[in-house]
Amino acid sequence: MSKIRTEELIKELSLLNTEGMYLNDFLHTWDKTDHEIDAVFTVAEILKDMRKDNISTKVFDSGLGISIFRDNSTRTRFSFSSACNMLGLNVQDLDEGKSQIAHGETVRETANMVSFMADIIGIRDDMYIGKGHEYMKEVAQSVEVGHQEGVLEQRPTLVNLQCDVDHPTQSMADAMHIIEQLGGIQNLAGKKLAMTWAYSPSYGKPLSVPQGIIGLLTRFGMDVTLAHPEGYEVMPDIEKIASVNAENSGGSFTKTNNMAEAFADAYIVYPKSWAPFAAMEKRTDLYGKNDFEGIDKLEKELLAQNAKHKDWECTEELMASTREGKALYMHCLPADITGVSCKEGEVAASVFDRYRVPLYKEASFKPYIIAAMIFMSKFKNPADTLQGLLNRADKRIF
Repeated sequence: MSKIRTEELIKELSLLNTEGMYLNDFLHTWDKTDHEIDAVFTVAEILKDMRKDNISTKVFDSGLGISIFRDNSTRTRFSFSSACNMLGLNVQDLDEGKSQIAHGETVRETANMVSFMADIIGIRDDMYIGKGHEYMKEVAQSVEVGHQEGVLEQRPTLVNLQCDVDHPTQSMADAMHIIEQLGGIQNLAGKKLAMTWAYSPSYGKPLSVPQGIIGLLTRFGMDVTLAHPEGYEVMPDIEKIASVNAENSGGSFTKTNNMAEAFADAYIVYPKSWAPFAAMEKRTDLYGKNDFEGIDKLEKELLAQNAKHKDWECTEELMASTREGKALYMHCLPADITGVSCKEGEVAASVFDRYRVPLYKEASFKPYIIAAMIFMSKFKNPADTLQGLLNRADKRIF
């Protein structure tokens, strides 16, 4: 029965136009077509089924996945390693502190030197507005030129493991979780999702998670509400993308400065802290000038600003106002849990504990999403390759 389902998914994949993904990078979800987004979900589901059925999904006999994490990570770091291993690639982490970057090595040189036998490069660079995505584009351009000039035998493709603009592996893993919870992608249309700011005792959390959510979930006909206190706006360009997506899909994209309004009758709630876009632009400028006194002052200002909104917490009362009081609570983790990880935070301990297992399942989709992104960039005829794996049926565990 499981094999029949997998073959049906492979057939569905074969009907999608995915030629544009071959030998291409995955940087933003909104750069991809509906077919390409659907293909990533489908391949992720196929790989997940094959692993359940003890079928090896190794399509590489050798090769490297290069991971470049310029910010701390647990889930995404291990998900990237798991994804590479699932496909047969070894992972090598670029520790910039142990490289020659400190001695003036350029991005172009570093990118080429680490890519001689690399098939994929995964990058997380989310710290500074206007920097992370630009760094990824520079790496991509460097390896493209390196391949054209004959330095690299093949051009490694890139996967955005989070930048200052988008977090595509997170938003697509989140979407896959929602699809499973609602019983299919066709059931997302008309469902209200509240992407809301929530209080945190820390500052400077990236905007890429809320931006990734509104930039992706509006594609499926959902009624997406973005809620935050005044002054915590996200990038205007991403709001425009969300509005266009909603118009094209028959859904809606609305904004409010009222958390309760966002939660009311929602099927899904995603309360998550992030830093104001304007403040993060200022922070980047201060770091560029090495103005550490200014950075310290800005941090104190932002913490004080956050403290004015401690009532922006996902409570049992707010959860009761959602659709039949049973909304799916989501978070990219780690959450700031009131009375557990902090005195006051994003979510009440009782709410988080009730949804702990679904939250862990939400995170579990990320290795498959990353593996699917890698897979689609490496195989011109992905359906045929997957059918070959299924027919071969090598056991993952003997």
